[in-house]
Amino acid sequence: MIRYTIALLILIFCLAQSSFAADEQVVNFEDDIKPIFRQHCLICHGNDTQEADINLQSHGSVMKGGSGGKIVVPGRSSQSLLYQAIINPDDGARMPPDSPPLADEKIALIKTWIDSGLRASKNSNSLVKARDITFVPAQNAGQKPGNPAMPSSLPEISVPSLTRQMAVLAMDASPWSPVMVASGYENLRVLNSVTEEEIGRIAYPEGEPHVIRFSRDGSLLMVAGGRPVESGTVVLYDVATGERKVEVGDEIDTVIAADLSPDQTMVALGGSGRVVKIYSTADGSLLHKLEKHTEWITDIAFSPDGRTLASADRAGGIHLWDPDVGKIRLTLAEHKDAVRAIDWRSDSKVLASVGEDGLIVWWDVTDGFPVSQVAGAHPRVRPPGTYGTIPNGVLSARFDQTGRLATTGRDKKLRVWDPKGKALSDYNVETGIPLSCCFSSDGQHVICGDSAGQIHFFDFNNK
Repeated sequence: MIRYTIALLILIFCLAQSSFAADEQVVNFEDDIKPIFRQHCLICHGNDTQEADINLQSHGSVMKGGSGGKIVVPGRSSQSLLYQAIINPDDGARMPPDSPPLADEKIALIKTWIDSGLRASKNSNSLVKARDITFVPAQNAGQKPGNPAMPSSLPEISVPSLTRQMAVLAMDASPWSPVMVASGYENLRVLNSVTEEEIGRIAYPEGEPHVIRFSRDGSLLMVAGGRPVESGTVVLYDVATGERKVEVGDEIDTVIAADLSPDQTMVALGGSGRVVKIYSTADGSLLHKLEKHTEWITDIAFSPDGRTLASADRAGGIHLWDPDVGKIRLTLAEHKDAVRAIDWRSDSKVLASVGEDGLIVWWDVTDGFPVSQVAGAHPRVRPPGTYGTIPNGVLSARFDQTGRLATTGRDKKLRVWDPKGKALSDYNVETGIPLSCCFSSDGQHVICGDSAGQIHFFDFNNK
């Protein structure tokens, strides 16, 4: 077993090195890819024979595609039928047919060729569109309210007695004040995000809070949840007093995804019903029903400018909507498993998504292109004596106002990434799996809640 593990590690290292070397060179069709196709593919997909009308003998014919449409997408091997056919794990579906899989080095070259822009020759330009997603703070990002809301004397409530702590399913911190709120059973825990001291509790008799969000100005707190297979609703609270201000939704199951629009006029919610519902906060009326998802809706988020609503589901689907008219704008396809969280960068140019496939994606929302990705972002170490697939999911994600992204995963770590997808720091969470996270208003602390009901504060100055 030890020899097998060592051999596997050596193989992974070698593949990583070969992939790195491939990234260093300019991979192009004439010098690198055509020889592979000539050896393995042209007998069925060349000038003489074109099964499925696919001809791989020239760069132009590859770009043309076949009877089923395009077979390569510049910059996206994950969405290119050619590459997916080559790596298909099914022996009956993998290309080339009736042959062993292509060598790892050849697969890496084809992947790099597609992801780097499908160059025809070494002097050709990449076909990947040039784009600028440099983080620029939104014009109002630094406009602190004159008197940001801060709870001072919350009324005392009766807290249910539990045999064990409930997992911290949700949390958020005010963008302007040193206050954060974390989920409890039938209540909300209100803490100082700098001193870590508890300020008080807010009653949530609806049951389990699954979503907690502060409004953009920090004056309102949105809480969504309910009781499984029984009821679900969204409640808006006054942050300073803990007073209930608005209730919307009357679901027959727990609300597990919700958000408040930046102008506080709309609440969007979703869950097991697979439908996104948008309600008016003025009178609680239903404004739109968005029906596109094929699985449970796992997260919903309004863009900071209020122009777009993003929603994600358990099948890996992500959709962008116009919330004012209830029409779809884009569908984002990259995740192969459930999307667990989505969040917008404060400039509204980039949406981040994380999922059970271990993938973090930074999306350019102008056209839905994944400008940056991290695969295996929270890899777990295989426990001794265990076999089979090890869950590798990323479970939560949250941007701060400078474009940094915090994520948590099944590896029991909290990680922080810069706007380009580079890991800045990571923190161990010993007591349980971290399920939720947020940044403090001063940007100096990153916070997470775990499956054991514990809340962890980490200081960037003491990494």
